[in-house]
Amino acid sequence: MAERKTIMIDEDIVKKIRVKQAKKIRETASSVSFSSIINEMLRECIKV
Repeated sequence: MAERKTIMIDEDIVKKIRVKQAKKIRETASSVSFSSIINEMLRECIKV
């Protein structure tokens, strides 16, 4: 189950996440949320 959390992300990192999100949107026909990209990146990082 998802939980709402508030975090502060540096602007340079946000830009990189947005680029990754835009690339994913171009690759798929469905919408891709900012949260889903962050969750995907965290899962890759912590190997869950």
